Amino acid sequence: MSSLTVTLILFSLLLLLLFLNVPLVVSIGLPTALIMLGSGMKVATLAQRTYASVDSFTLMAIPFFMLAGKLMEVGGMSKRIVRLADCLVGWMAGGLAHVIVVASAFFGALSGSAAATTAAIGSTLIPEMKKRGYPADFVAGIQAVAGALGVIIPPSITMIMYGVCSSTSIGKLFMAGIVPGIVLALFLMVTIAYQAKKRKISQMNTFTFKELGTAFLDAIPALLVPTIILGGIYGGIFTPTEAGAVAATYGFLAGAFWYKEINLQNIGNIMGGAIVNTVLVMIVVGASGAFSWLLTSAGVSSLLGKAISAIAGNKYIFLLVANLIFIFIGMFIESVAGILIVTPILLPIATSLGVDPVHFGIIMVVNLALGLTTPPVGENQYIAAAIAEIPFEEEVKASIPFLIAGFAALAVITYVEPLSLWLPGILGM
Repeated sequence: MSSLTVTLILFSLLLLLLFLNVPLVVSIGLPTALIMLGSGMKVATLAQRTYASVDSFTLMAIPFFMLAGKLMEVGGMSKRIVRLADCLVGWMAGGLAHVIVVASAFFGALSGSAAATTAAIGSTLIPEMKKRGYPADFVAGIQAVAGALGVIIPPSITMIMYGVCSSTSIGKLFMAGIVPGIVLALFLMVTIAYQAKKRKISQMNTFTFKELGTAFLDAIPALLVPTIILGGIYGGIFTPTEAGAVAATYGFLAGAFWYKEINLQNIGNIMGGAIVNTVLVMIVVGASGAFSWLLTSAGVSSLLGKAISAIAGNKYIFLLVANLIFIFIGMFIESVAGILIVTPILLPIATSLGVDPVHFGIIMVVNLALGLTTPPVGENQYIAAAIAEIPFEEEVKASIPFLIAGFAALAVITYVEPLSLWLPGILGM
């Protein structure tokens, strides 16, 4: 089959299955298998390409960070982070709404997952905010978009996947994600202040410096996590994979012996949850890796690359086109799969136009993180709506101002390259 025929069949089947709400791994894997077997390839080739996609030492970081996230969620760290964030920003116009953003940013530095961040912070704050009279749709809309910080603030599973796929330093990607994450958080907080005034939400908390000091001391074990992970990677003490193992070990020790919230009764659920989450991610990685290999071997990547190059004649137009592609993909496909499918097609064009691979990776990660908050898939939206006990459609409508803020932040991150490269640069990475 010609490259054009393969392209049409692959993406037509993929989109059809996604629109029919078929699970992502089947939507990606079935077209891949049909094309490979229909082209005369052996079943063994399909199995080999799927296995090769997950056969990586670096990818061992994923189960470790998944486990670390569950340990920190159940081990009491999320509650301490929320309490500290409440003291830091709860006094601002909008009150606890700002706490959602700051707590999500802090917890993102612990978990590396948007869904985990949305669930952990949302389950703590949304019910409490409803009791205090905040509109349920308002708080759920904020939480859905703020949960994206879990992917952008390092450590990030999506960044690990991009690093593996593009042969880019994962440590450098982690450092590069810090400032863009702060930029997104600031855009959200400005929008919260405006929306709070518009909705006449006047709840603001007061605190004493004694309360702030107590909250800070109680949260120190949680705050040490990103310091240990990023400091260890930057200092060359351990690799990103080893950092995941260190984070999981630390999460267990802090939760079991410091906060005393991990015990024999809940450790089984923690391990089970981490295993399920890891399996769900890795089967998507395997299917997406085979899909990506087929795109390359059948000449589809080259064909699409030439078409995009013809449309985008310079760096700035290319970045606009790339963002539109990422946004579209993020609406339907989970971020890990999106990285594996799109990176081999767009990264060569980006580098040929002078776009730094690290900066391009951050643009892609921010895009796909926001994709987790956009319908029709919108995993964060479903989680936040379920916690708030409101209809999905109502929650999505309330999240629109915060999505607009997110995409405005994305535009700034895209075209102001130093936001991504400044911190790795001053650290000499």
